[in-house]
Amino acid sequence: MSEQREPAREAGKFSRRDLLKGAVAGASGLAIPTVAHAHGQAVAAHDPDDRIDLSRQYPFYGNGGQVGVTTPPQRHIMYMTFDLTTASRQDLQVLLARWSSAIAQLMKGGIIGQVEPARDSGVGMDTGEAMDLGPASLTVTVGLGPRVFTDTFGLAKQKPQLMRELMQLPSDDMQPELTGGDLSLQACADDPQVAYHAIRDLARIAKSTGAAATRWTVMGFGRASAGKGQSTPRNLFGFKDGTRNITEKADFDKYVWIKDGGPAWQQQGSYQVVRKIKIHIESWDTDRVSDQNNVFGRHKVSGAPLTGTREFDTPEFTKKDADGNLVIPATAHISLAAHENNAGIKILRRSYNYTDGLNNMAQLDAGLLFISYQKDPAQFEALQTKLGASDALNEYISHIGSGMFFVPPAPKEGSYIGAEMFEV
Repeated sequence: MSEQREPAREAGKFSRRDLLKGAVAGASGLAIPTVAHAHGQAVAAHDPDDRIDLSRQYPFYGNGGQVGVTTPPQRHIMYMTFDLTTASRQDLQVLLARWSSAIAQLMKGGIIGQVEPARDSGVGMDTGEAMDLGPASLTVTVGLGPRVFTDTFGLAKQKPQLMRELMQLPSDDMQPELTGGDLSLQACADDPQVAYHAIRDLARIAKSTGAAATRWTVMGFGRASAGKGQSTPRNLFGFKDGTRNITEKADFDKYVWIKDGGPAWQQQGSYQVVRKIKIHIESWDTDRVSDQNNVFGRHKVSGAPLTGTREFDTPEFTKKDADGNLVIPATAHISLAAHENNAGIKILRRSYNYTDGLNNMAQLDAGLLFISYQKDPAQFEALQTKLGASDALNEYISHIGSGMFFVPPAPKEGSYIGAEMFEV
């Protein structure tokens, strides 16, 4: 059936849809729905190429980096960390093998065992809530924390060269129950129930083996970083997030994937940094928008830098106004984070918004699940040290959770995550 187009409007007449679109533009008089002005009045354009295909699936096995790192970000995430509850090298090995086998099935849109056993006393191996939902572009990425590479598991000699705990950072306000972990699982999908189902079943496997127990978890929505071919999403501040995110293979090879140093099994691995960043929503929402623009260094609606007119205009950090003041303040978030001002340092962002409902003060409890990938954790630390010291955004955020994990390369068909580190 061909698409029916809306008939041309007579001059001065608008459809009910037009009036509804314009109703939110202001409270005074009749809103004019189709007018667009730079910055303040601009109407965001929908990107027809940025679509959801719930039948899309990605392969788990491969010869390069793990899936879910440079994969175009999906709409939803379920992120969980685990504490190892065993001192057995074999238990850890079995857990990683079982996880790998299950992930491969889940990413195909399959189940990992019977949902409804024939025996009345049988317990389902798969919880079943994602049946018939399709793969939904599910990716599950496995990370290994610092304690994995210790003498406890006989893996001290396999420790990645730069693996360690993150240094203390100026922005830290950490809650112990939201910090650390020995293993991480990042499940991203275009259907939140598919992502949740994957983590739920993998957590059940961890519990059934007696190898690991859940430490902390975040369920995120509305990706807050763009991949190649995707329109730039918005964070809960209302600003476009990830405009300058890296998207090209040359940058992935330069900044994200480990290409030298360490044993062969670590090549095409990366370091995952995760931060749970709480936003002081009520304080932000009462700030004037002109100040919000200065905090980020961009116009809120268009996403353009304050020195430009379009989102992807290159910021001019030294440009001054007629009074001699920097147009983009030195304390603006984009100025402090820009690679031009940080010796060329870039990281790959893969962040999501989150909400935990209301806090004990009946205020909105929400923020950003910040996830980045880099070939050296010092890349993140250098940027965050600078941001933590003078970023104007610090007035409105608190870093309350954190973790750092080594993400091994993708396993080859018939193998499992990190298999080679057990062979020595």
